[in-house]
Amino acid sequence: MMSRIEVAKVLADPKIGEQVTVMGWVRAFRSNRFIALNDGSGMDNLQVVVDFEKTDEATRNRIKYHACVKATGVLVESQGAGQSVELQADEIEILGDINLDTYPIQPKKMSMEFLRENAHLRMRTNTFSAVFRIRHAVAFAIHKYFNDNGYYYMHTPIITGSDAEGAGEMFRVTAFDPASPPRTETGEVDYKEDFFGKATNLTVSGQLQAEIGAMALGKVYTFGPTFRAENSNTSRHLAEFWMIEPEVAFCDIHGDMDLAEDFVQYLIRYVLEHNRADLEFLDKRIQDEEKNLPTDKRRPMGLIEMLRFVVDNEFERITYTQAIHLLRDSKDFKKGRFEFEPVMGKDLQAEHERYLVEKKFKKPVIVRDYPKGIKAFYMRMNDDNETVAAMDVLFPYIGEVIGGSQREERLDKLVERMEQMDVSTEELSWYLDLRKFGGAPHAGFGLGFERIILFITGMGNIRDVIPFPRTPGNAEF
Repeated sequence: MMSRIEVAKVLADPKIGEQVTVMGWVRAFRSNRFIALNDGSGMDNLQVVVDFEKTDEATRNRIKYHACVKATGVLVESQGAGQSVELQADEIEILGDINLDTYPIQPKKMSMEFLRENAHLRMRTNTFSAVFRIRHAVAFAIHKYFNDNGYYYMHTPIITGSDAEGAGEMFRVTAFDPASPPRTETGEVDYKEDFFGKATNLTVSGQLQAEIGAMALGKVYTFGPTFRAENSNTSRHLAEFWMIEPEVAFCDIHGDMDLAEDFVQYLIRYVLEHNRADLEFLDKRIQDEEKNLPTDKRRPMGLIEMLRFVVDNEFERITYTQAIHLLRDSKDFKKGRFEFEPVMGKDLQAEHERYLVEKKFKKPVIVRDYPKGIKAFYMRMNDDNETVAAMDVLFPYIGEVIGGSQREERLDKLVERMEQMDVSTEELSWYLDLRKFGGAPHAGFGLGFERIILFITGMGNIRDVIPFPRTPGNAEF
């Protein structure tokens, strides 16, 4: 293997006078002498100083933006501003050339839309290398949090015959020839002849299967891809995304809220501690982008300030009914500042959620006890028979980040609810068995992975926090 040391390790513990070899991509080449070299191991570049006497002109002419370079030399204290150490290169080797006339990525400001079209190259930019380092850090922190707290990681099916959300917007999975599938006598596609002997889809959630694990292992979590065939071309929707779903036995709605608050605060603290340089870069990027915008179009606070807003505050907890009353009593509503009217029995809009967080309480908010008519069949009915033990966690700027509930563990109540909502008790007979045979109170929630990455990085579009976004009309790479 080619011997090298990563740039991040050099900068973290520079050993002056030591000879090292580094490899990476050129972020800048100034005065035909100073290379800003980055190998992806961190936000900061290593300055490599080219020795004219030891590097021929032909090699120097090949040192261009995003060319791949190997440099060997001695680490010395830097004479310039901005870095404490630099590499005095004795040898420069070009590992990969760049033709800037045809290379799509240029050392200038480029639109997010253009970079999405070149998703195979956009990770080389400062912005996207920062985003995807943070994405990794959060994924690692998720596993660490649950492992350290006694949860078991459970792989739930990607191919499933059930629709956990009841929305019906699912991708069909079939081995049939689409031109000539077998049909029943009535002309319908006969899925009994298909690979699995029934109609199957890509999963929208691992929750129902995770409940199986919770009823045996006590505390489990899923972290895997989920899919929605929702034809939404917005900055908040993806057709393929990742979900984190813990499921906990012997837990009620209050324990569920405790877990959600502790979990998201842990994730954000982890990134604040381990990815500070990436966050500072993204924070400055947002400030530069928004400095010329009207005040009402800017974010409510800086990126790092917003992250501290979440970790430094105890979350406010209110009921849905309280939330509606607070919204209707607010000056914003009375002065017509809301686009949508807050109405009892309807979902809260993002503007309502942000008002509660940013203006009313000035801290993250958890809203619980929603009307049963706007929630899923598996949520536990409250004693009023009108609301369910559901909860949403609301953050500044983006609104809801987590949705969860205490699950309905009472068999008769669950069957009644499924029949009311036209959910097949036959197809989910195994789910009912969890209540028939040694059932227990339990609760859980779902956190969209890309949604929390969107919040932590401050990016404006969810397509920019997943390496290769899958959206209506787009399945590139």
